[in-house]
Amino acid sequence: MGVEYDRKYVEPIINASRPGTLAGLSLTVLRFSADDPMILRLVLIVGAIMFLLSSFFIFFYSIYPARRILWPGTAATFLLGLVCSILSSKILLIIV
Repeated sequence: MGVEYDRKYVEPIINASRPGTLAGLSLTVLRFSADDPMILRLVLIVGAIMFLLSSFFIFFYSIYPARRILWPGTAATFLLGLVCSILSSKILLIIV
C-alpha cells in the first residue's frame, strides 16, 4: 500500500522538483543581476521558463506515462534550460 501510494502521488512531485529547483536558482541570479546587461537578464528568464516547462512536462509524464509526447518535451526544455544556464555563466564571466 505504501509503495503504491508513493509511486502514484509522491514520485511525480519529487521528479518535478528537480528542474523546479534549477528554475528557482536562475530566478535568484536574475534578482541579484539587476544592473547587468539586458541580454543576461533575457537569457536567465528564458532559462527559468524552460526549467519550469520541463518541470511541468515531467510531472504530467509521471502521472500519465502513456502520453509519450511529454517525454521529448521534457528533454528538449530541460536541455534548453541547461544551454541558457551555461550561456548566462559565460556572459557573466565575460562581463566580470
